Amino acid sequence: MLLVWGALTPIGNNINDYWKSLVDGKSGAEKITLFDAKNFKTKFACEVKGFQAEDYLDRKEARRLDRFCQLAMVVADQALSDSKLLSTNFNKERTGVIWGSGIGGLTTMLQETKLFLNNGESSRLNPFFIPKIISDIPAGHISIKYGLKGPNYSAVSACASASNAIINAFNYIKLGFSDAFVTGGSEACVNELGIGGFNAMMALSTRNEDPKTASRPFDSERDGFVLGEGAGALVIEELEHATKRGAKIYAEITGVGLSADAHHITAPHPEGDGARKVMSDAVNYAGLDLSEVDYINVHGTSTPLGDVAELKAIESLFGARSEKINISSTKSMTGHLLGAAGAVESIATVLSIQHSLVPPTINNFKLDPKINNKLQLTLNKSQDRNIKTALCNTFGFGGHNASIMFSKI
Repeated sequence: MLLVWGALTPIGNNINDYWKSLVDGKSGAEKITLFDAKNFKTKFACEVKGFQAEDYLDRKEARRLDRFCQLAMVVADQALSDSKLLSTNFNKERTGVIWGSGIGGLTTMLQETKLFLNNGESSRLNPFFIPKIISDIPAGHISIKYGLKGPNYSAVSACASASNAIINAFNYIKLGFSDAFVTGGSEACVNELGIGGFNAMMALSTRNEDPKTASRPFDSERDGFVLGEGAGALVIEELEHATKRGAKIYAEITGVGLSADAHHITAPHPEGDGARKVMSDAVNYAGLDLSEVDYINVHGTSTPLGDVAELKAIESLFGARSEKINISSTKSMTGHLLGAAGAVESIATVLSIQHSLVPPTINNFKLDPKINNKLQLTLNKSQDRNIKTALCNTFGFGGHNASIMFSKI
């Protein structure tokens, strides 16, 4: 099963710029511009730079969409344009949309709640309030715009949402129900509720004096993740269907895995049990040997518990082989895009396969002593490597784990 793509990220508003920034080790963290954060513990985030919805969408359409849906519409268009699917005689009834978002229209929720509390009149609420906030609405808008009549819904599993959406689309195609999907995820929670809520959980870095080095997976002085926003879209297609129409083939999805930690609402299992199982399932689904995995784009959020647990899972599963696998966290550059992370990081994983290059884990100054220093964490600098197979991991609050195996065609 193949894929093509589109991306809006804190380090690039298209695939080429995104990849160049990854290779160069560029951080997307800067002082927040989307609201006045002077009274918040965290005053920085990884925002999408220079994005004006009216540059891409009709002004009237843009006003009816929350930012998370605006981002989704733009990347879906990028991916469909790249795929050239719309210019072929494809079956719209066998082409679906499955989209992921962990939170949905939080900015609209905040704006409309303020309005209601200030005025006390429900009649003053925007008539598009509900359609703007619900997480499934990007899937609906994308299907309506392009006339796609196949399976259509959203996947919500916190930070694993986009990966769940991709896996669900993959399974529909494998079962023979559909030929192709537009899938991926979007998130836009850099606002008072997003920053304030994660601050209340003590989940965010507060390195306000040096935002660009705040997302530092595996570093001994990491103090939480950096909130990001963005979107990634993929067009995945049954291989024979794509080959017949002469489609581009960037990589193949060969295996998927899903599991639960069944441990805690926010903390990972300390030994990484769920992470170990989800990677094992993805490798087994692909019919590959553990020795064939070359690279893992890890969840790697820059949290004290999460980073260690995931690496423990890798060592437990791969044994001595774990020291031969390249590992990196691209969240060190993009920040944590929550429900969009799985799509944006899947794209990074496939780009790594295409270019035989592993993007770095930046901002590592002193390795956490709890971490095996023999692991190839690709610290601070990209590394050349012929990558035939790679895993992309995403984990969500609630103990949701998803892993996707990508292979070179």
